[in-house]
Amino acid sequence: MTDARDFLGNPVTGASAEDIAAIDHFIGGLIAYETRIVRILDAAKGEAVPVLVAVFAGILHLLAETTGQEATARPWLERARDAAERTAPTPREAQWIAVLDHWCAKNIDSTLAALDSILDLAPHDLAALKLLQYHHFNRGDFPEMLRPALAVQHRAGDLPYLGGMLAFAFEQLHLLDEAERAANRGLELVPTDPWAQHALAHVWLTRGSIDRGLTALEAWSPGWTGLNSFMITHLWWHLAVFHIARGAYAKALAIHDAHVWAHDRSYSQDQVGAVSLLARLEMVGVDVGDRWTELAPWLATRAQDTTLPFLSVQYAYGLARAGRNEADALLAAIATRALAPRADRVWAEAALPLAEGLIAHARGLYPRAVRLLSEAVPRLAHLGGSHAQRDLFALILLDAQIRSDVLGDAQQALELRRSHDPLSVPVNTALAWIYDALGLPEQGADARARIAA
Repeated sequence: MTDARDFLGNPVTGASAEDIAAIDHFIGGLIAYETRIVRILDAAKGEAVPVLVAVFAGILHLLAETTGQEATARPWLERARDAAERTAPTPREAQWIAVLDHWCAKNIDSTLAALDSILDLAPHDLAALKLLQYHHFNRGDFPEMLRPALAVQHRAGDLPYLGGMLAFAFEQLHLLDEAERAANRGLELVPTDPWAQHALAHVWLTRGSIDRGLTALEAWSPGWTGLNSFMITHLWWHLAVFHIARGAYAKALAIHDAHVWAHDRSYSQDQVGAVSLLARLEMVGVDVGDRWTELAPWLATRAQDTTLPFLSVQYAYGLARAGRNEADALLAAIATRALAPRADRVWAEAALPLAEGLIAHARGLYPRAVRLLSEAVPRLAHLGGSHAQRDLFALILLDAQIRSDVLGDAQQALELRRSHDPLSVPVNTALAWIYDALGLPEQGADARARIAA
């Protein structure tokens, strides 16, 4: 074995050609959301693996986003340390061991510091950048998603898949022009970059450019092959959301069945994507049949899962909507997490009242849902998830307001939404009903005319 470099030019100590290939598959799979990321596990089966093979195998387990993931990753930390004793790892590789160590210890601040150190040493290490953005995204710290991405661009220039990372960070900061430019530049380098396509979907949704989003995503969709379950289901989720905005509810429901709830049903992101899409469809009047019941057994395994608050609250909603008692067990676990000493404030200030409000809505307790969600929704910036994903909770609050006859507040929220997407079928349908109920028939007629348009 000789020292070699990964496909981005970063040196790798003590790796065979097979090890390098596996490392490239991990890095490439991570930044391109491709299934080949799991090939690192084949390389990790050897007796004496390089540091980075062991580290990346451990990180793959941590990305499962489930309770107990640290225990499954920790043996790989020991293997990485053993490899470091056999060889002389580079400072960058030593920092990768630190990343795995801190992440296994649930010390995310130190994990982030180690990832920052890697990028200081090696600005071409896009795996480090991707994981930095992953953790900052889960904290809702969007400026810190952009900062390292810009630093990489300034030092290393335009790298493959960097455009999508820049674009999504810009978009989460509502810097839409910058996001669009970065995504288009990324697509010039890699026309199939799914994260750049995803960032543009966010831009178009935020601007209300629904028809443009529909056209582009439908044109790109035949190329969504070889992607991991999160990326393929999430891109289809965005396409379904565009269809909902234009009143094509049957198309959105068909996408749920064929693409959103059709891949890795054990994975966290696939589960919350299905929860979110079913909830959105129900709130526009679609009968989703027994789909909540079909989803429930997969969510029931999450009854004690408080890995990430953004995920936990959606598991709770899906369980409650399916009539499962595990919703109460998960609510109790969220409360325990919120009230624990030195708990992250987001659990107490946002996740707990949000979960309580979501469960109340799912059970038809709409006035209670209005009270709890009105408290929680303004505090969700650091819950995790994108603003497009977190919009689900504002939509559920809006639905609860309408069902509780809090029509003045609902009218205000709906008109703000109409300013972004004037032809939204769900928004104008709700406004037509509300204006009639408020004794404003002319405004109701205007809303129905917009639907016809």
